Amino acid sequence: MSHSQCDAVPLIKIAQSLSTALGERDLHTRAHSERVVQLSAELGIHLDFSQRELELLALGAQFHDIGKIGIPDQVLHKATPFEEDEWACMQQHTVIGERIILALGSDKSTEVARIIRHHHENFDGSGYPDKLCGTDIPLFARILSLADSYDAIAVTRPYHQARRHQAIMDILVSEGGIKHDPDLLHAFTAVIEKSEMRARDDA
Repeated sequence: MSHSQCDAVPLIKIAQSLSTALGERDLHTRAHSERVVQLSAELGIHLDFSQRELELLALGAQFHDIGKIGIPDQVLHKATPFEEDEWACMQQHTVIGERIILALGSDKSTEVARIIRHHHENFDGSGYPDKLCGTDIPLFARILSLADSYDAIAVTRPYHQARRHQAIMDILVSEGGIKHDPDLLHAFTAVIEKSEMRARDDA
């Protein structure tokens, strides 16, 4: 067995442990992460990713919100819009997540941590934490942004009701070139129509 094969097992086990820990803080975030893993994988398969690329993408998706472990409850569980300082606090989950993954010391940690740090960057440079734009944003982070957004809108949360599929796609399309990579959005549009993760039309 190669070093990389040996390394993959403990990292996956750690991922499961951390996901369980996050679930104890916020069950919604854990369930959301599991759905984002599936959506991201379906897009990765559509894009003909290698097995290693799919594994990295899955780890990034599983871990993408792990930094929320470090967000105070009064912010993490707030059901009304954030004040400016609360929003700044919530944005820290990307860099907290990056630090957690780098601390694991796996040979995949650097790549996975980079995905996590940048999954809230926007295609036009308006995102966070580094205001990267276009293809300067890591590919896997751009994929996560789409999967994350679709699922966030598709599921009822304290501050909004679940949307039907077409309404979600209307929002994503309106964000093409602004929040999302337009080429990836085009591919996602094809993938989601065949996905079991596709929201209902009568939601």
